[in-house]
Amino acid sequence: MHFGSDNVVGASPRVIEAIVAANGGAMTSYGDDELAQKVEQRLGEIFGKDVSVFLMATGTAANGLALACLTPAWGEIFCHQDAHVMTDECGGPEQWTGGAKLTPLPGIGGKIVPETLKAALEAPRRGIHSVKPASLSLTNLTECGTAYGADETRELCAIAKHHGLAVHLDGARFSNALAGGKATPAELTWKAGVDVLCLGATKNGALAAEAVIFFDKALAETANYRRMRGGHLISKGRLLSSQFMGWLQDDHWLALARKANAAAARLAAGIARQNALRLAWPVNGNELFVVMPEATEQKLLAEGYKFYRWRDASMPAAERPGKGEVLCRFVCSYQTEDAAIDGFLASAGRLAA
Repeated sequence: MHFGSDNVVGASPRVIEAIVAANGGAMTSYGDDELAQKVEQRLGEIFGKDVSVFLMATGTAANGLALACLTPAWGEIFCHQDAHVMTDECGGPEQWTGGAKLTPLPGIGGKIVPETLKAALEAPRRGIHSVKPASLSLTNLTECGTAYGADETRELCAIAKHHGLAVHLDGARFSNALAGGKATPAELTWKAGVDVLCLGATKNGALAAEAVIFFDKALAETANYRRMRGGHLISKGRLLSSQFMGWLQDDHWLALARKANAAAARLAAGIARQNALRLAWPVNGNELFVVMPEATEQKLLAEGYKFYRWRDASMPAAERPGKGEVLCRFVCSYQTEDAAIDGFLASAGRLAA
């Protein structure tokens, strides 16, 4: 069973059907297709606000485009030390912004806390000899699978805005964060102070589709040019917009996220019953992080289970893996089956014993 990522499974049949339906006939190219306009309208309805939407094929490009619209080349982007923009995008944000500096901030469970952000923004600077603070990048779900609630997001955004920063939200797993809580899409984003959201569909049932959603439409002024110049304006744009049509219709995106979250909750409950395994922090979505004996990890991998060893910098020092232990990440998708979870738990219990 593959718990390595939610990227390892294919697209939802509904999404494939939507692509096939849009494939026939002729349709305006380069993002001006009628489906793209419908997607923008639908996202405006979901978030309860007039928005500007730019569709992309990858999350890295989406984050880069969004941050470039918020941050000049001499600007500074604050993010968590484990954020995807910091650790997994090969300098993509720096390239898109023309050289802006990413400043990593620590935080338990992948979250930045207000005190840490305040301290970073109030630290002494040397005028034009220092980069200029320009934006805050949050991630929800975080890279640790935890979720920012509406109140947490609002407090961080308020601090950022007080210091003149715009706010970007990496929402590669935003649907999982939304499905796992009680807040509305608006409450987790623009009502809390978020200026631009990168809404990921790829990890949750799409083939390859991300939406950069500007809640502050003035910030989107250069987005079209940046997307074109960056080589990410897809000529047959309907192949992106049709994915979102199928994904968003009848709240299919949330149904998929709930399935993935439920699978992760089942796996987490089983792990909590194992003596030799423990969860690093609470499970808020479809990811969970497990501390286990290294010997157990190696035996599980040898039996064909797929998952990744993970960095433990976001764990409290006293709770980090001890001698002979490792931290591993498990990710569930909308296709993860109960039988596969139960089989893994049985194997983990047997091998740990």
